[in-house]
Amino acid sequence: MAGKSLGEPETEAFRRDGILFPLRAVEPDAIAECLSTFESIEARYAGRFPPALNVKSHLLVPQLWDLVHARRIVDPVEDLLGPDILCWAASFFAKSPGDGQHVPWHQDGTYWGLTAPAAVTVWLAFTPSTVENGCLRVVPGSHHGQLPHRDANRSGNMLPVGEELSVEVNEADAVDVVLAPGEMSIHHVLLAHASETNRSSGRRIGLAIRYIDGRVGQRDGRRNSATLVRGRDHGTFDLERAPESAFDPRALERQRQILRAFADNVSAAKTSESRQHPPGEPPSG
Repeated sequence: MAGKSLGEPETEAFRRDGILFPLRAVEPDAIAECLSTFESIEARYAGRFPPALNVKSHLLVPQLWDLVHARRIVDPVEDLLGPDILCWAASFFAKSPGDGQHVPWHQDGTYWGLTAPAAVTVWLAFTPSTVENGCLRVVPGSHHGQLPHRDANRSGNMLPVGEELSVEVNEADAVDVVLAPGEMSIHHVLLAHASETNRSSGRRIGLAIRYIDGRVGQRDGRRNSATLVRGRDHGTFDLERAPESAFDPRALERQRQILRAFADNVSAAKTSESRQHPPGEPPSG
């Protein structure tokens, strides 16, 4: 049965592979405006998007708030997660030529601390995302269970917690997720993925939007906040508010408070996951 955006063949492919791409999400003119907004934010902060503002960037910029609610993005997410959808986070990943930035093999949901892996990441390309500039690479079908991770903190690791898989990935099984500006991929929260350094002459910039089923909460009774983007609030998260204007002082203060709770929850989930899956321990099941 067809959904709002995806047909049965596409939803079946997602169940099998853990990823769908490419999907057109934003028209060329509109994504060019989004890129201009990103670059203006960088210019505001001496050429770099501050990490502390990049965890839930949609809470600070109205254009990004609208983007995480955009119908062409959320419709296929609803076909995969159901009618009640929360945005858990949204952050930029930007690589410049020769900067050494990369993302090691990992699963997104490892340290999210969710009660169930009913979540996806939308990766929206602001610039071309190619093999040469370090596009997303995935292992289709690797999303059926949690794999053990270790803290690597290698130079250039773009992941905030610095994690990487502690089991070997067969690179021969990997698929390159090539996207044009305004196209997106959707991958399961447990899909193993990575990206190489930028070997091109241009920048690679994308926005990763994390969506979760509205019925999912944080483990151990912890409270966190999220943005209701569609459907009904199940009371599992404190609901976040739209920014009054770009970097409005009230929005900045709310985001600072939210970030503290967010970091505490990730830290607690990291400790819990390390106890359940010591580095090098093979996955069960």
